[in-house]
Amino acid sequence: MAETWAAATAPSTTPARRPRRGTAVRHRRSARTVRVVLVASVVAVLGMWWFSVPANFASTPANAITSIGELSGMVGALLVCYQVLLIARIPWFENAVGLDKLVSWHRSLGASVIFLIVVHVVFIVLGTEVVDKTTPWDEFWNVYYSYPDMFPALVGTVAFLAVGLSSARLIRTKLSYEVWYWLHVTTYVAIFLTFLHQLSGGAHFVSNPLNRVLWIALYLGTASAVLTWRFILPTMDAWQRRMRVAAVVPEGHGLNSVWLTGPHIDRLGVRAGNFLLFRFLAWGHLGTAHPYSVSAVPSDGRLRITVGTLGDHSSRLAALKPGTLVFAEGPFGHFTADRASRGKILLVAGGAGIGPIRALAEDLVARGARPVVLYRVSRPEQLALLDELTSMPGVTVYPLVGRRAELGYDPLGPGYLARIIPDAHNWEAFICGPEGMAEHVESSLKQLRMPKRFIHREELSMS
Repeated sequence: MAETWAAATAPSTTPARRPRRGTAVRHRRSARTVRVVLVASVVAVLGMWWFSVPANFASTPANAITSIGELSGMVGALLVCYQVLLIARIPWFENAVGLDKLVSWHRSLGASVIFLIVVHVVFIVLGTEVVDKTTPWDEFWNVYYSYPDMFPALVGTVAFLAVGLSSARLIRTKLSYEVWYWLHVTTYVAIFLTFLHQLSGGAHFVSNPLNRVLWIALYLGTASAVLTWRFILPTMDAWQRRMRVAAVVPEGHGLNSVWLTGPHIDRLGVRAGNFLLFRFLAWGHLGTAHPYSVSAVPSDGRLRITVGTLGDHSSRLAALKPGTLVFAEGPFGHFTADRASRGKILLVAGGAGIGPIRALAEDLVARGARPVVLYRVSRPEQLALLDELTSMPGVTVYPLVGRRAELGYDPLGPGYLARIIPDAHNWEAFICGPEGMAEHVESSLKQLRMPKRFIHREELSMS
């Protein structure tokens, strides 16, 4: 049975070893540094455009419109490179910010890139249309046939738009992870296809050797980073740290734990709250590597992931055979106990989010903390790993079972949460579960005056 609330709030005989505040400060400073580098790069591109633009770039409406189209294309091309670099697994980026936040930035930049690509195409066509006084459709084909390397540029642009649309929330929910993943792989091809026309037809590169050299260096540097840290080094590391499936254990309705073993598992550096990208060498798993958080950190050559049957790939995990070869890349993520800087810690899990929350609770207990866990599920049979949580000394677990319509109240709303943690403004929270649930909990905690900097989230999604 879980401990009572009184026991959970009683002073611990062993003071919690709070992580140094310097860790969180360094993460914030590093994140700011990444932002500063991005802004500085945009300013540099603006400088490239400004110093190579003709003196009469705004003398007529047609010239002004065309110049805006050229500038939007240059900035869009720069942001595409940054999008790729953010998820290229570059160690400095990952250590400075964390892959979870980099993925979030990657998504945010995506909308800007698509907007700039559309502006580039539309304004280039409009600028020449004003001069030629033709219809937009006729002028589109005029531009297409007048500039070099426009066919690969058109194919690449269509690919960018397809990738952008596939990331829209409404469309993304209807796509399997595998389809979404392979659509995004085409981004590399799209970058190459659109790069050709920038050098051969871009007014700011054809007649400006310095800009041309800098642009080639930008793309070569991006390509080198992707090849090095996204493909070559991960492949070498994955082979050296290969694992095998030891067992698959059902954990409640719709959840399965996969135990993995290997001679190098204890040296992976995996911490509670981290996730890895796993590629199982079995039918139905070869096409993609999927991110799964650990539910038990490496010990005695074994680690565990606990996965919900949320899609084709995760549903097939139950059929894995012992001995299946597994390649893992990582660990990634900053959803770890060293981010905690307060004595009172709330852990909120939803569905398959119980895996990383369970591992995090164990780590916090080892550090002397006494966390409170809210475990949200729709049905009692979905309560996985509950016995493990309730057996941890100092951990209080509140299973929040049932749909809101059945319960008659919202167990994750500010009213109910205030009953469990009346002084929420003095607490720190770690949330892991479906995106909608995580957003709802964060909103409730903010209403209870918990500062945003003390609310940490780990979404069960990489897309």
